Amino acid sequence: LASFHFVSSHESLVTYIMKTLPQNKFYTLDTSSPIWDRIFTVAPLIVIGTKEGSAYNLAPKHMATPIGFDNYFGFVCTPKHATYQNIKDTQEFTVSFPLPDQVVLAALSATPRSDDTLGSKPIIKALPSLKATRVDALFLEASYLFFECKLFKIIDGFNENSIITGKIMAAHVDKNYMKTFEKDEQQQLKENPLLAYISNGRFAKITKTYNFPFPKNFKT
Repeated sequence: LASFHFVSSHESLVTYIMKTLPQNKFYTLDTSSPIWDRIFTVAPLIVIGTKEGSAYNLAPKHMATPIGFDNYFGFVCTPKHATYQNIKDTQEFTVSFPLPDQVVLAALSATPRSDDTLGSKPIIKALPSLKATRVDALFLEASYLFFECKLFKIIDGFNENSIITGKIMAAHVDKNYMKTFEKDEQQQLKENPLLAYISNGRFAKITKTYNFPFPKNFKT
């Protein structure tokens, strides 16, 4: 059943129609345990680079996002992972956005260590990589966008997880992915697709996009 709520203002009378979720269409998930394995969500897939002792480490992440509209970037990690401890020690990290045709390389960077000793995972030495210019860490070479970040803040306390945020000190982008007024965005993305991670365990190549229907005079 729909209910009505009236809000008056100096300009107009606005009517809100509030409906309840139809139980024959939606299922209410049990939030006493994590819900993410039971639903599909879309996220970027990135690879975080860190310095580990005298060696280097690369690790894929998908819970990642710009932090606001300035040059800050963050991702979810756990203190149990070397990535977290490396960043805490060195106060810096890199971010690589892999090309969709190179998703296997991003996946290989998740290969677990064969033992508990410090140093790079053996697979890291086999992956094509690039050295960052402002921080002491590696990029995954088969990528279209690279960030070099200084640690800004680590926010602990999301049960066993944390949010690691960094200030972007340098950014590098493949010229084919650079937004310019001379290029049609749809054609540009068709020729140079983006990689999306479909949680949990799938990925997609984005080649077809649409203009978002922003309201008139809308500003981000």
